[in-house]
Amino acid sequence: MAHEKLKERTKNFAHRCVKLAIALPKSVLGNHIEKQLIRCSTSVAANYRAALMAQTKPAFISKISIVIEEADESEFWLEFIMDEKLMKKEKVLPLYTEAHELSSIFITTRRTAQSRKSNKKKTVDKV
Repeated sequence: MAHEKLKERTKNFAHRCVKLAIALPKSVLGNHIEKQLIRCSTSVAANYRAALMAQTKPAFISKISIVIEEADESEFWLEFIMDEKLMKKEKVLPLYTEAHELSSIFITTRRTAQSRKSNKKKTVDKV
């Protein structure tokens, strides 16, 4: 998937999560999850953009690792919302699925970057 499409996809994910989060019930639990979901879902988009600006391969891998952690945390909070029945499952499930898909995409991205890094090192070592 092209970088621009993923930038847009992660930003849309953040917007959708923010809208869902502010619609949570106004309770101690709802308020807590609202803050957590807003923080981690927006971090997915922000850190993906930062990864694209990385000046080195290790910096890229580090930022993508943060993106994976934040996407997985978003998935956790969305699952928790469904478990606690704070919102109808039909409202939350599409975002939960998107969080899972984003995690999978970025795990593959990290593996590819790590593989290319180690292959490059092996080539240099042979010379």
